[in-house]
Amino acid sequence: MASVPSHSSIRWRDLPHPVVAGLISVIVNYGGTFILVFQAAKVAGLSPALTASWVWSISIGVGVTGLLLSGMFREPIITAWSTPAAAFLVTALASTSYAEAVGAYLISALAFVILGLSGWFDRVIRLIPPGVAAGLLAGILLQFGIKAFGGMSIDPLLAGLLIAAYVVLKRFSARYAVVGILVLGLTFLLIQNRVDLSGLTLTLAAPVFTMPVFSLNALLSVALPLFLITLTGQYMPGMLVLRNEGFKTSANPIVTITGLGSLLMAPFGSHALNIAAITAAICTGREAHEVPSKRWIAGVAAGIFYILIGLFGVTLAAVFTAFPATFITTLAGLALLGTIGSSLASAMADAKTREASLITFLAAAANITLLGIGGAFWGLVVGLMAYAVLNGRLPQRMLKSAGMRRG
Repeated sequence: MASVPSHSSIRWRDLPHPVVAGLISVIVNYGGTFILVFQAAKVAGLSPALTASWVWSISIGVGVTGLLLSGMFREPIITAWSTPAAAFLVTALASTSYAEAVGAYLISALAFVILGLSGWFDRVIRLIPPGVAAGLLAGILLQFGIKAFGGMSIDPLLAGLLIAAYVVLKRFSARYAVVGILVLGLTFLLIQNRVDLSGLTLTLAAPVFTMPVFSLNALLSVALPLFLITLTGQYMPGMLVLRNEGFKTSANPIVTITGLGSLLMAPFGSHALNIAAITAAICTGREAHEVPSKRWIAGVAAGIFYILIGLFGVTLAAVFTAFPATFITTLAGLALLGTIGSSLASAMADAKTREASLITFLAAAANITLLGIGGAFWGLVVGLMAYAVLNGRLPQRMLKSAGMRRG
């Protein structure tokens, strides 16, 4: 795990890598998962205006919270919309009115504000053994690494070009490997006319306010699952990404500020703002900057990109969703290779906890889904159980904390 040195002055030469890392994280987020938002909007029968408002609210919300948190704490605190929650809403909005869903969004957001102010979440994160945390992160990211090479079966020319370029650049100019494959990939797609920008018109988005409706049905069928899915699928792995790279910002202000952002944006369609996990890993590792104390620039850059996209609503988001899937998956996987490798190294470093860390890694990589809760949570549960059994005890910090509560 890297240690984060004290803050140092920022020079122009420090900007390219973290700015590109922020841009890649934004491209991956829109290109990889944003289609779920459009699917959920279609299921809910939302008008183009309401759909554009949803895009505006989550983009502006993510941009402002990420920019604020990264600037305040000088760490790459990348925020995002809840991807597993968006997947959940594809089903949930079929039987819940949009106004009731907005009411549920507000309740879930308020619960996160209370959680952040209570300080409970930060205490739990600190109890997780480092090896288990590293194994969990490696398991979550493994599929992205596999998909980077799986694209060879679908689009061998594009995927092969990106992989070959990455290896060559790593050999001769490691610092510019990720920047290089981004530029090369975009150039290749434009030359092949595989990204059509001819019909692109920049139109400012107009947020639409929806009066929330509160119901017991929406509370139980939308708000509660939304809270649990976002907590286990986004906040827990997201905080572990930060911890794995040596960043120490408390979870309390992160959960509180993103919760407040969700609260403010919910009436305009935003379902959940939270700390990012997968896209955060692109900005927290060495590819963003060799010096950890300068990686916060990636968080600020990502925030600015999100705000710019949000101002134009569906227009620019549609550009990212138009990129070939192979380009998105290969770009994401290659950008995450360093983080996957360092996470695996950390997970296997301590012989005493290696077995539990390996079990955590495999359980998280299996992406178990039970009771509507995703693989990150179950990977952590399985890993902690294995740790307790194999080591004959729970982590000492956990036992001490439990003793203090009993006292």
